[in-house]
Amino acid sequence: MHPKIAVIQFPGSNCEYETLRAIQATGTPSELIRWNCKEDFFHSFDGYILPGGFSYQDRIRAGVISAKLPIMSFLEVADKRDKPILGICNGCQILAETGLVPNLGGESFIEIALAPNEINSAQLGFICDWKTVTISNPTQNKLTKLFQENGPLSIPINHGEGRFVIKDTLLNKLDSITLITYSTPDGASVDTYPTNPNGSTLNLAGIGNKKGNILAMMPHPERACFSKQIPRYVRGVKSKTPSESTPFGPWFPLFSAMKQAVIAQKVVHS
Repeated sequence: MHPKIAVIQFPGSNCEYETLRAIQATGTPSELIRWNCKEDFFHSFDGYILPGGFSYQDRIRAGVISAKLPIMSFLEVADKRDKPILGICNGCQILAETGLVPNLGGESFIEIALAPNEINSAQLGFICDWKTVTISNPTQNKLTKLFQENGPLSIPINHGEGRFVIKDTLLNKLDSITLITYSTPDGASVDTYPTNPNGSTLNLAGIGNKKGNILAMMPHPERACFSKQIPRYVRGVKSKTPSESTPFGPWFPLFSAMKQAVIAQKVVHS
């Protein structure tokens, strides 16, 4: 059987169809599954994507209710089987609440949080904009291995609670895992607004796990998967954006890498 990927639909998801189209563009069999599916059905898939949106209306805080659902125990089993898992925006918040990222100690403890956007104690509210990010240690993670080290990439953000807050004890341990960080269009790290749009620690926009099979990111790669999605004004910046004649956008390699990961996963366990 061909490997297949599930896009998990939670109550309040609103990016599931764009995400499904992005992964299907790689030729990978994929389908939407619901948050309350049966465990056997869940484990029939070889990879999982948690899409963006506002699951359970972001009550209490973003992602926390979804992180308590029974399906998260299924996802922990999938992680133990080294299946690739991608969380985008609200999906990133859910993965943080489960402790599946960065999971440096091998246990699912909550080590990071996604807090409201804030710069110098000033609340910024909801942000919808295009930003530039770079990826460090891309080959450490199955989902970023097709990207160049620290090559600037344009990508949209769309969140109100995207500020990464990390325990001080973890800060000196993050250099061993894949990180996505906000940068200037030429790839420089500047820890001030608007380069860092939400006050995230270390300019963080996304983070992987120690094993390299999970990636959680606040920006929306599914909205920069195709060339037609890239605004003309974004094409004028130095960061890597395709010409209009190219069908795929700067983040298509993320979904291509996920395809490769599920194929490899299927071979190992066949």
